[in-house]
Amino acid sequence: MSTKPDRYVGIDHDINGGMTTIGKIIRDAWVFDLIPETETCANWNLAGIDALLQKVNAEWDKYGCLVSRLPPELAARHQQIHDAAIAKARAAGWSGEHETDDED
Repeated sequence: MSTKPDRYVGIDHDINGGMTTIGKIIRDAWVFDLIPETETCANWNLAGIDALLQKVNAEWDKYGCLVSRLPPELAARHQQIHDAAIAKARAAGWSGEHETDDED
């Protein structure tokens, strides 16, 4: 019987080059400056990730959950962070068709 880890490995060690649900939460937290971009969330427990998700969702709610409604500086930051993450993940072999169907 395998048990699920109770600690997150960190976005830099996550599967699919960090292109996971938790990875997206962390990248969005970087966009909104909720945590520094140096924070990978390694060793965070699920409650910590969930608390971060609540903060990220509160920020997205201000903009109707749409990138197109972000102010220019946040939109540019979002594009920079997410484009870099996608490029890194693709270089590591991630293709991402189904993960990004709802983007844009």
